[in-house]
Amino acid sequence: MADKTDFKKTLDAYQARRGRFRLLDVPDMRYLMVDGHGDPNTSPAFAGAIEALYPVAYKLKFAGKRELGRDYVVPPLEGLWWAEEMDSFTSARDKARWEWTLMIMVPDWIGPDMFAAAVEQAGARNRPERLGDVRLEELSEGRCAQTLHVGSFDEEADVLARMHREFIPGCGLRMAGRHHEIYLSDFRRTAPEKRRTVLRQPVAPVTAPRV
Repeated sequence: MADKTDFKKTLDAYQARRGRFRLLDVPDMRYLMVDGHGDPNTSPAFAGAIEALYPVAYKLKFAGKRELGRDYVVPPLEGLWWAEEMDSFTSARDKARWEWTLMIMVPDWIGPDMFAAAVEQAGARNRPERLGDVRLEELSEGRCAQTLHVGSFDEEADVLARMHREFIPGCGLRMAGRHHEIYLSDFRRTAPEKRRTVLRQPVAPVTAPRV
């Protein structure tokens, strides 16, 4: 029987501690992705994205075990979030203005042909409405700041403000990519106060002013 890999335990990119910010170098990783816009609490597109991602993710898991003898725990749901004004995530929390990409990580031994077959199989019965929006894409984030938040999503604002305005500038860095969340808890089944969410922000050196 093939050993089952749990990437939450084996990859440093999934490690974070509550109340502690750290810098890490995140390797290039591939994801199933679906894009959307608007308040995740009310947007049908958000629920539709989740309903499309998971069937493909599980088809890939079973295909990898069956065809390659490599089994793994399906990684947690993740999301990239952005808006014209980053205050929409911290002080304003204007969710109607949010853009997002929901994602599930895919191991590097899963190829494009397996992805295409998984999408076809996922649509054979009870086809998810947004299945055609699922894509396989590599994400390069590089140097990132990261921490763990425990609690409701609306309580992230203070943590993000400290990350964006204190920790990152204090390291001589600036924000350089999209806000990234990793949902270690299934927010559909976990009480808000118990949700565990990794908060990640790609960073880059502050450009020195020209003399």
